[in-house]
Amino acid sequence: PRPHWPTPTPPPPQTPPHNRLFDSSHLKTPGVLRHHLPMIVHGLTPILNVSNIVESFAWFEKMGWQKGWDWGTPPTFGGVCNGKSEIFLCQNGQGSRGGPLPRHVCDDDTGGVWMSWWLGAAADVDAAYQRALEHKLTVTMPPTNEPWGVREFHLVHPDGHTFRVSAPISES
Repeated sequence: PRPHWPTPTPPPPQTPPHNRLFDSSHLKTPGVLRHHLPMIVHGLTPILNVSNIVESFAWFEKMGWQKGWDWGTPPTFGGVCNGKSEIFLCQNGQGSRGGPLPRHVCDDDTGGVWMSWWLGAAADVDAAYQRALEHKLTVTMPPTNEPWGVREFHLVHPDGHTFRVSAPISES
């Protein structure tokens, strides 16, 4: 039987801007979406399926993330944080893990989840790349200036999740 996972705590309610699209004063039940009002998402947190949550916490810490919290004894669910970003980790559940490692640069037929980590500047991408190499993490593409205006490298988690560590290329 699959263990019962905790229900994430929703963020506290926020008061939407008062204009004609978001004014809910005419609703009998404030906060209830009506078909004519747009859905407002207040956050998005990806969940990665990992084979070992403790080892995953350590892997993320090598790249400057911090363990934010964990749940269970021993832990099977938790989160890592960096700045305003958070990623949930679920041991052996909620999604799938990666398949084969890339066979060549830019091979994206690898399974797992792909995400972009956005850094402040192209120089930060180069520094993160050096950090990954110092920790002997798996890098499948070195820092590259892409035609769509970003510098990025590809970093692969041990469970096959790929992170495109990116930043806009500044215009000189």
